[in-house]
Amino acid sequence: MLPEIKKILYATDLSENARHAFGYAASIAQRYGADITILHVVEELSKNTEHLLSAMMGEKRWKEIQQKSFDEFSGLIRERLDQFCREMDQAHTECSLPANNIHIRQGTPVRQITDEAHEGGYDLVVMGTHGQGGITDAMMGSTARRVTRRSKVPVMVIRLPE
Repeated sequence: MLPEIKKILYATDLSENARHAFGYAASIAQRYGADITILHVVEELSKNTEHLLSAMMGEKRWKEIQQKSFDEFSGLIRERLDQFCREMDQAHTECSLPANNIHIRQGTPVRQITDEAHEGGYDLVVMGTHGQGGITDAMMGSTARRVTRRSKVPVMVIRLPE
């Protein structure tokens, strides 16, 4: 039995690699008549940094600042994602992206991507990779590699051509 691909989760950090990966997501969506959802994850500060800032400002004030900053940053990211969608719509006219298929999450990218993929019932995750390789990749591991290892949903990882 061949897999049905009806829902694609396209995870982006808005880098050139991610832009290149979108072409693959659009091609697959067109071929299978699938919907694409865009996910961008805003990374949180480390727990140590949060604890220090909370201690300096007071927990209530720190939470207010965090929420206001996230709301403002989300607005800026949404504008960038909307612009990205317009550019991709022009480059890939066969694959139109409705603006309501854009999600901005806060947290750890690997966790947010895998959680969204599983909870959203997606058939495929498409994402770009920086593919730095070597010792950096061996010591830390890339987001794409960790998503691939942890996801129960198939993941297509796209590198920029040389």
